[in-house]
Amino acid sequence: MWRRIIAGLCAIACVFAVAACGSASDAGKIRIGIKFDQPGLGFKKSGTYVGFDVDVAKYIAKKLGYSEDQIVWKEAPSKQREAMLQNGDVDMILATYSITDERKNAVSFAGPYFVAGQDLMVRKDDTSIKGPNDLNGKRLCSVTGSTSAATVKEKFASEVQLMEQPGYAECATALFSGIVDAVTTDDIILAGLAAASRGRLRVVGKPFTQERYGVGIKKGDTKLATKINKAIADMIRDGSWERAVQDNTQGAHYTPNPKFNPPDPTEGEK
Repeated sequence: MWRRIIAGLCAIACVFAVAACGSASDAGKIRIGIKFDQPGLGFKKSGTYVGFDVDVAKYIAKKLGYSEDQIVWKEAPSKQREAMLQNGDVDMILATYSITDERKNAVSFAGPYFVAGQDLMVRKDDTSIKGPNDLNGKRLCSVTGSTSAATVKEKFASEVQLMEQPGYAECATALFSGIVDAVTTDDIILAGLAAASRGRLRVVGKPFTQERYGVGIKKGDTKLATKINKAIADMIRDGSWERAVQDNTQGAHYTPNPKFNPPDPTEGEK
């Protein structure tokens, strides 16, 4: 009888052990959501991940006690970011994720680690466009679902012609082929695209909005927010932040808005 009881207990233990192993493939690792398709920020390239968001994420992970090979990178499309955090699919998200009051109803943020601003990208030799007010009669590209182009039309240039593409890479292609005259979105996204254009495109450098990029985390995790903020502050202090910006926008003639950068990371601590 005792043998049968022990055998039964062992069988149950094995079942639970297998179940645990199956759900713990990421044990001892940190899961970080990034974009896979934004050059200069979060970009999957031949099985590796590069960009400013990636560099910041690696620095934070190291400060939290994780080596690079303990990072599990997850693609975080804009529409899925809140759900990924709420469902526990990731531990944090760095994906040009602007801190807004609406989003804070669902998730929390640490940071900001960067303050971007909506700007324009033009062909390198085009000197006619110095800001959004110069776009009347011009053709402006942005991504489907984005409000960036509508902001320009409503506030700065009512006669601008809007064109939508599925992604910013397609907008960049339309720009240097002459189909459109400018592309608009956050300046650091444009800088990454310009850096990848081999000198054919440039950022105008006159941002006209503010976008505070935060590290998305599970709602209410103030302890993690405090640790992340300390890591960002350390990155700024030791010069790694500035090097990351320069490395990922090289050739774009881009400088972050000095009025807001580097930022003061205090979000999410209360």
